[in-house]
Amino acid sequence: MPTPKLPIETVIRCDNLKKRYGSREVVKGANLIIRSGEIVGLLGPNGAGKTTIFQMILGIIVPSKGKITLDGFEITHLPIHNRAMKGITYLPQEVSVFTGLTVRNNLRLVLENLKYDRKRIEPRISELLFDFGISHLSDQRADSLSGGEKRRLELARMMTLNPKFILLDEPFSGIDPMTVKEIQRLALKLKEKGLGVIVTDHNVEDIRRIVDRLYIIHKGSILAEGLPDAVLSDPAVIANYLGE
Repeated sequence: MPTPKLPIETVIRCDNLKKRYGSREVVKGANLIIRSGEIVGLLGPNGAGKTTIFQMILGIIVPSKGKITLDGFEITHLPIHNRAMKGITYLPQEVSVFTGLTVRNNLRLVLENLKYDRKRIEPRISELLFDFGISHLSDQRADSLSGGEKRRLELARMMTLNPKFILLDEPFSGIDPMTVKEIQRLALKLKEKGLGVIVTDHNVEDIRRIVDRLYIIHKGSILAEGLPDAVLSDPAVIANYLGE
């Protein structure tokens, strides 16, 4: 049986986030809202501050000022592992499957470490394999999978935490066009399940095809926000980011 959609909307809210390193302010008062059931993109050139904002939401970096809440509860200073248990999870740029284990055992290992009910482990594994279209790969070693198949396995493994939000850090960087399309399909699948997805990237075309809303980050501030077509036709965005 497929994993059900989340029944209630959940919200991450970032209010006036600032980050300073010495005298250099790299994020200058960012305000963002990310809801379950939508894909939100953070776009900007290298050094714009988008990765710092992303890492503050995730819990890798603590803001110098400002507040982050999850469903109204402040999580600004909550460590990354505690945020994961509250439903904010992360797919890193580098593939992180356990290459020496089979696909099935990748999932089993995580569920056992989570002290999952032993009677439910095998049914839950089968459910996740089915959900992400990798049932036929269950007995293959993870190091034999294609790039897209490894990403499917990573997301299936991430779903063992029952996340509310998944953050994707430059998922389209340095990969082939087929894997780009695979990751786009997976992001849309997560949205269909009711999860909120946050994607950071600098590739406009890859990200605009899947996002519901865009934030353009420029010199530490949010230059524009809104629907993709409206944002990308904004004169300020064209002048300062797209360079047309």
